[in-house]
Amino acid sequence: MKLRKTIAIQVFVLLILGFSILVSCTNADEESTKQLISGKITHAPYVPPPVQRDYPAKIKIEMEVREVIGRLSDGVEYTFWTFGGRVPGEFIRIRVGDEVEFHLHNHPSSKLPHNIDLHAVTGPGGGAVSSFTTPGHTSIFNFRALNPGLYVYHCATAPVGLHIANGMYGLILVEPEEGLPPVDREYYVMQSEFYTEGDYGEKGYQPFSMDKALDENPDYVVFNGSVGAIVGDKSLRAKVGETVRLFIGNGGPNLVSSFHVIGEIFDVVYQEGGTKLTQENVQTTLVPAGGAAIVEFEVDVPGEYILVDHSIFRAFNKGALGKIEVSGKEDKDIYSGKTGDEIYSGDNGHFSSIDPATGMYRKTEEENYEPQFAIEAAQNDYSYLSKTASDSHDDESGKSGGDLTSFGKSVYQQTCFACHGSDGSGIPNVFPPLKNSDWLEKHGKAGAIDVVVNGLNGAIEVNGNKYNNVMPPQQLTDRQVAAVLTYVYKEINKTDETFTIDDVKKYKKK
Repeated sequence: MKLRKTIAIQVFVLLILGFSILVSCTNADEESTKQLISGKITHAPYVPPPVQRDYPAKIKIEMEVREVIGRLSDGVEYTFWTFGGRVPGEFIRIRVGDEVEFHLHNHPSSKLPHNIDLHAVTGPGGGAVSSFTTPGHTSIFNFRALNPGLYVYHCATAPVGLHIANGMYGLILVEPEEGLPPVDREYYVMQSEFYTEGDYGEKGYQPFSMDKALDENPDYVVFNGSVGAIVGDKSLRAKVGETVRLFIGNGGPNLVSSFHVIGEIFDVVYQEGGTKLTQENVQTTLVPAGGAAIVEFEVDVPGEYILVDHSIFRAFNKGALGKIEVSGKEDKDIYSGKTGDEIYSGDNGHFSSIDPATGMYRKTEEENYEPQFAIEAAQNDYSYLSKTASDSHDDESGKSGGDLTSFGKSVYQQTCFACHGSDGSGIPNVFPPLKNSDWLEKHGKAGAIDVVVNGLNGAIEVNGNKYNNVMPPQQLTDRQVAAVLTYVYKEINKTDETFTIDDVKKYKKK
């Protein structure tokens, strides 16, 4: 009996030991498995797929710093300091509770040390202290993602502003435990500004300007690192009926973004990168420098939707333009397009108390104010202001260099693209196409120059379709006119026609 009891106790102890060893091995296996998970990172405008795990894991993220010379605009090059070889840096997607083992490699060709400050990190410098890396070395540090949200990361090596201004920023998404609601499309868009010694569009290699950076007066304000990064064949894509989620970041280093999509309303906005839905039915949302936002919207009708910083001169004069191309079936109940065009004389007193003949207020009971300086004001010519602005972007003598067609593309993207489309196809029933236009063929050089210089008002027919709209005179220099028309004819219409400054001077006088 005693022997049996002793054996039973020994068996029980062995079972307990075996269970403990099994649990220990299981935990060890789990730790081992965690170390095998490689984090997915992607270049803009794409994002990694949603995290499917319902548990935290150990994630290994590897990122390489490179200093590269790349395109800032057509004919303009700049030395970018990058995470992953491009601006912005790669998009990182993890889950709250994940432990991240971060490997930062600084390529041997780099001239400077760099590090990374992730706003998602709880710890000194957001990881900057631990990740200080000299050229040809790798730094490794670990952090646990304690807070869900969309966070900016950037280099924080002194001088911090210089490293950010040269392109060292990106986004890291820490998903909440339950994940984000499913959508059809997700894209990564990051705004930032660049400060160059030369003016906007000045050709050639452009070095960084510390004076302009200190004055917070950028030459370029762009999406995803360069002018035209998300237009044309690089436009974002969606289909009617799909829900689009944009992860918006602002690398700064100085300006606040007023982010807006022309023709859409954000169904929901997660302001400042948080995970709480804070607003619905929003037209424009602020994104602070070093901050982020998440916006979602369903696209209801097809067409081109323009992304802008609604501090609007940044969009049309400094590069902060992007595009979403939406394909699918039209819904005339939501948006009809233009349905009529009628003559309006302006002499209907119900709408206005202005006398169309004089431009002065009529003396009525409702409007009895008589301007004291109306005649003097009417004689002012402010066109020189626009000309001065244009001249600052282009040297009339041609010293800025570069191919005329390439320069024309730059002018086209600044002045023509919003109405006539990136490929010259126009907007149906609103703005006529330039591509394969029989109107241009019929009117020749003289007509094309006249339209650009003097504008066009009234009904015209292009390729069998009627249009009745207003094109105002374009405040461009002679070289800009020659360049943009050369681009339209040679690149959009694939002809051998070239316009010169002499052509412009000859025909615009007529």
